[in-house]
Amino acid sequence: MLASQHDPIVAVATAAGRGAVGIVRVSGPAVQSVIDAVCGRALKPREATYLAFRDAAGRPIDQGLAIHFPAPHSYTGEDVLELQAHGGPVVLQLLLARCLQAGADTGLRVAQPGEFTQRAFLNDKIDLAQAEAIADLIDASTEAAARGASRSLAGEFSREIDTLRDALIHLRMLVEATLDFPEEEIDFLRQSDAQGQLDRLSERLAEVLARTRQGSLLREGIKVVIAGQPNAGKSSLLNALAGAELAIVTPIAGTTRDVVSQTIQIEGVPLHVIDTAGLRESEDPVEAIGIERAWGQIAQADALLFLHDLSRRDTPDYQAGDALVRARLSKRLPPRVPVIEVWNKLDLAQAAPVLPEEAIALSARTAQGLDTLRRRLLDVAGWQAQPEGVWIARERHLQALRRVDQHLQEASQHLQQQALALDLLAEELRLAQNALNEITGAFGADDLLGVIFSSFCIGK
Repeated sequence: MLASQHDPIVAVATAAGRGAVGIVRVSGPAVQSVIDAVCGRALKPREATYLAFRDAAGRPIDQGLAIHFPAPHSYTGEDVLELQAHGGPVVLQLLLARCLQAGADTGLRVAQPGEFTQRAFLNDKIDLAQAEAIADLIDASTEAAARGASRSLAGEFSREIDTLRDALIHLRMLVEATLDFPEEEIDFLRQSDAQGQLDRLSERLAEVLARTRQGSLLREGIKVVIAGQPNAGKSSLLNALAGAELAIVTPIAGTTRDVVSQTIQIEGVPLHVIDTAGLRESEDPVEAIGIERAWGQIAQADALLFLHDLSRRDTPDYQAGDALVRARLSKRLPPRVPVIEVWNKLDLAQAAPVLPEEAIALSARTAQGLDTLRRRLLDVAGWQAQPEGVWIARERHLQALRRVDQHLQEASQHLQQQALALDLLAEELRLAQNALNEITGAFGADDLLGVIFSSFCIGK
């Protein structure tokens, strides 16, 4: 858990380095002391005032804009002061030190990572899913991820969770009423169509879960490993997918001896593509290390591109090498990992090749067939473009929703037994609601909050 939420805090709220503008943010009861000492004059609420920021001797540190956001109408819900100065690191550090000096009597301290946003959450300005969306918006690596984070920040994901929770609470009310008044002749559950309500709740949950998977994919992406024999064109394929010369390409077998990775995006979905050393028997100790690292990457892959060389397809040595790689893949590749068979060097083929079903023929040199591979990668990732848009989501959200689904399935079984298992039904519904509450922070442990907010940047 982060430090006491009652301390006044201050931090540089802009990224490290030089820039046109830098912001120092203060939140809490020290704000007025800082205004008096640094600004030297009263500030109108939510109105930018151009003035000199002064040190303890009254000398100007810099000139810029000061904005006072009185509580509760601020980012944190507390009194907030933003000092917008020139973005030099020395200037900002001088301004930060002056604020700490001016607020020393109030206990003003430097904020920990994520502490401003944590206070916004604790003061009910945003819920936990929205707080996480702020960090995701900052860290977004694609336009689609940024738009998804913006939707989550606007509350789209939270509203879906609230709708599920409201329906679940109503269902719990019916079950509790039946448990509390067993002598009544009225069957609350049957007359209220509890089974129908539970079925509709499960259907709505399935829709939310599907969209949340897409949002998690936007944030996390998938790890795609390119593997195959030496000189099959693995580095050329990485360069073609990335649109840049990232890996060294030569006709010499065993050129790639270490892992080369690059994150690319296809329709906004980040794919972490990894080029590895060619898989073969090698007495070269350096190449052997590279090959072992390749196997390590393969074991951690979300998808594998098994690359073949069309120009050497019919040679006995190449066929034997391919068979050896395939046999080792069957032993070392996790069964959950999908394998895409890719045949490279289509531009060197004398005629249209006859390939196994689902295999892809392409040329990394001419880019022929690359679009087909990109579409297949999206299919393997499970990406389905949503016309209404996708919100950003995290793995913990998926885990919570999966637990909700499990509890609802158990609840459905207990409901069919009616009076014999109503107490178990009530418990499953309670656990399902708790899992939903974890997503938005309506219910959550302190250690969970500490982990989430400590991953934020300082000043946020």
